[in-house]
Amino acid sequence: MIPMPFLVRHLGLADYEEVWSAMRAFVAARTPDSEDELWFVQHPPVFTLGLAGSRSHLLNPGNIPVVASDRGGQVTYHGPGQLVAYTLLDLRRFNLGPRELVRRLEGAILATLSHYQIAGLRRPGAPGVYVGDAKIASLGLRIRKHCSYHGLALNIAPDLTPFSFINPCGYAGLQVTSMQALGHTVTVKQVCQVLESALQQAFALPGASGAPTADNGPG
Repeated sequence: MIPMPFLVRHLGLADYEEVWSAMRAFVAARTPDSEDELWFVQHPPVFTLGLAGSRSHLLNPGNIPVVASDRGGQVTYHGPGQLVAYTLLDLRRFNLGPRELVRRLEGAILATLSHYQIAGLRRPGAPGVYVGDAKIASLGLRIRKHCSYHGLALNIAPDLTPFSFINPCGYAGLQVTSMQALGHTVTVKQVCQVLESALQQAFALPGASGAPTADNGPG
């Protein structure tokens, strides 16, 4: 059995700003002995801007809230039917730099898609995972004092319409897809189980003890 390096929390449907605040508090309170955590969540509809995000990429946000976040990257959309995984890791424990962290997150997404016979791919210089010319998963991270937070978002069965209200990830005309749009009828819960296993495997630490799974929220 592969050792599990994370304490896993399933937060259900939760407000973006509340979870973001909890992540920052978690990182601020970390000690060298703190467990690494993996939070799975879906958010009500929201557009988020990364630190370098330009509001010029918000073409027509309408009544969907816009939050200026502290993650990397440009603008993206979160909504029900999209699975978000926040990776709260001490990178020194895994001997990782930012590029390798991105590579492992992308690898876990690719493995998850492969489980459903979806051929995902990376694009040099454009973090995330694509199917053909369309983006199916995005990454946005922040590293503070060698500890990461924020993470990845995988489109399972969200309403894709709001992506047309922005330049996704800062790219005009970038197409966005989902597992549902590709003909796969699966639930967020089902995909979450596959992605969790892929992430545990991607970050498995030799000799690590198994970590429990928690259904309560952060804190």
